[in-house]
Amino acid sequence: MSDTLTFENFIDGKFLPSAGGRWLDVYEPATGAPFARVANSDHQDVYAAVRAAVDAGRSWTQTSADFRAAVLNRMADAIEKRCGEFAAAESRDTGKPITLASTVDIPRAISNFRFFAAATTQFASESHYETGRSINYTLRQPLGAVACISPWNLPIYLLSWKIAPALACGNTVVAKPSEITPYTASLLAEVAAECGLPKGVLNFVHGSGASAGAALVCHEEIKAVSFTGSTATGAAIAGATASQFKKLSLEMGGKNPTLVFADCDFERTVREVARSAFTNQGQVCLCGSRILVESSIYESFRDALLAHVSQIQSGDPESPTTTHGAIVSADHFKKISDYLKLASEEGGTLLCGGKTRLENRCAGGWFINPVLIEGLGNDSRINQEEIFGPVASLIPFKDEQEALMLANQCRYGLASSVWTRDINRAHRLSTQLETGLVWINCWLRRDLRTPFGGMKHSGLGREGGWEAMKFFTEPRNVCIEFDHE
Repeated sequence: MSDTLTFENFIDGKFLPSAGGRWLDVYEPATGAPFARVANSDHQDVYAAVRAAVDAGRSWTQTSADFRAAVLNRMADAIEKRCGEFAAAESRDTGKPITLASTVDIPRAISNFRFFAAATTQFASESHYETGRSINYTLRQPLGAVACISPWNLPIYLLSWKIAPALACGNTVVAKPSEITPYTASLLAEVAAECGLPKGVLNFVHGSGASAGAALVCHEEIKAVSFTGSTATGAAIAGATASQFKKLSLEMGGKNPTLVFADCDFERTVREVARSAFTNQGQVCLCGSRILVESSIYESFRDALLAHVSQIQSGDPESPTTTHGAIVSADHFKKISDYLKLASEEGGTLLCGGKTRLENRCAGGWFINPVLIEGLGNDSRINQEEIFGPVASLIPFKDEQEALMLANQCRYGLASSVWTRDINRAHRLSTQLETGLVWINCWLRRDLRTPFGGMKHSGLGREGGWEAMKFFTEPRNVCIEFDHE
């Protein structure tokens, strides 16, 4: 098609096709049809990008914090000026409602650049004075060339979350966006070129994880890897790089529990639990897919939640009235569909939702209305495996002890939310839930200053705030002994 878009690599300040001349189709989830092609890179492209990053690092690491902050702020301003374009691209690429992209994804990307622009001028080191004898101080220096690998569900949101602190600390970056959703990464490369970021400081290599991703994480001159994606891929990265002793930040899967107690604010909890389960078609690692409800209110809460969720219907992501869009790819659509079959095979009851077809331009799209399931034990595959889609299950519990047991009975440990008016219970559970994030009477309320990450199979390390600045720097202790005369 003559109007097919092309997304090339961005290496050393230039847009380039892959060295091997290979391409991958990029599909619009709402229509099920390809609308673009993206470079399908391999080790040759990765090596070129890493070489550009290493060469650029010789001068970028020496730039002042004020200079780096100015560049990051210019990038934030440029994204803001093109907010509508970025939102439309993100919606088309991912299938998410354009209202979500406009109000969450793009504003958050802007905030990420501005936050870390400020952080680079405020980041301080420690010093320890031993009276009359010596002083120790900590140097925090850039690592060098680092890899930032982002997933398909929140492409610009999470890519900027990694790139901004890496650049703020004086590193150079080779970014590998998901090959499924490369659109806004390509726009971000344009922004980098327009905003005075020196050539080679930020590079984008597109392609599959098996080729471009694998070559990138194993490159000996890549000093750290910040990755968000599946637990299986995170484990593969950890294994492949173990002998190289790279710094790793791995933000991986989740099967997050939502704990609803009888003393909750009932109506508000119903609304927020639905939002936490089905935002972005359930394709958020933080979504609450295991809804644990105190037995005394189980039936009334289930019925109220069912009534609310049944009103959420899939629609064309381009429509400003759509709140539930398309599933990101044909493969992921099949994966979720297979889990719905499994739910029935395991003995679960599907209360609402499932695969659906739209009309007109979206007739070939991949749509699944929000699904609620009950009747399955916590040890079922549906309740233990990450589906990463608009599928949530309801499980009753009799008391706080059982709720805690069910919540922690999972290999994942990313996030949890607790809905109760009992402040003592809230504090107790916040210390006992085996998750990196605990929300009390809220969900996805984020402060960029706080650490982000999971426990168990959900992650390794933390991102956000000073945690990100520490990850992207190498601490060095300097001890100076005083002259004793």
